[in-house]
Amino acid sequence: MLRRALESDADAVVADLEDAVASAAKAAARELVRDVLGARARESGGPLVLVRPNGAGTAFFADDLDAVSALAPDAIVLPKAVPQTLDALGSEGPPVIAIVETAHGVRHAYDVASAPRVAALLLGAVDLGAEIGLESRPDGLEILYARSKVVLESAAAGVRPPFDIVHLDVDDDEGLEAECRLARSLGFRGKACIHPAQVPIVNRVFAPSEADIEWARKVIEAYEQAESEGRGVLALNGAMVDLPVVERARRILAEAEREVTR
Repeated sequence: MLRRALESDADAVVADLEDAVASAAKAAARELVRDVLGARARESGGPLVLVRPNGAGTAFFADDLDAVSALAPDAIVLPKAVPQTLDALGSEGPPVIAIVETAHGVRHAYDVASAPRVAALLLGAVDLGAEIGLESRPDGLEILYARSKVVLESAAAGVRPPFDIVHLDVDDDEGLEAECRLARSLGFRGKACIHPAQVPIVNRVFAPSEADIEWARKVIEAYEQAESEGRGVLALNGAMVDLPVVERARRILAEAEREVTR
């Protein structure tokens, strides 16, 4: 399964040593990850390689970190991230994708996002929902507050926009696409997947559309022309364009450029 994931069009693949592995199989899982990702490290191209260790405070955490250190992955995906678990991780090592999946984590999302090694937040709905008694809804309203909070706190901390929750039904393409569109509208710029079959839909929805790119180019061109004429605000197709609109256009073009180089 790990090898197939590494052959997908995902931006990154997470080798999960935590929830996906039974307690009795932890040591064997570390060996498997060492074999697969160690061989992968000698190749070029393909997705980034990430490892998700067991949580700080578990009996497996120290051994997982030793395995991660030997592999030198592109990033660590830290479960149940709160300021204390980031302290346990230490200040040295690869970047961290911090999973916010507890009430404490949501409450302290800004502190987590501001930690020196944290590159991005990832919202986890399953553990959070179990802790606070959420009931799944088709419209996603039960997780709206947590989604919005991690987006806002990521922006306030100056890290990249967060990654959205996993969609658990791998056969529900329509539901996955609708969830991706909702998450994108709320400010997420990526989504965790649990199967390679979900990757094409996620990539398509989170990539800027041709219409978005064309709009952004026109905004930039019009603004630069207006600026050369000493005007800071202009109208384009009947809509006002000022600096915040221009910044949005620049972000779209930057996202499009990342898609080209991915």
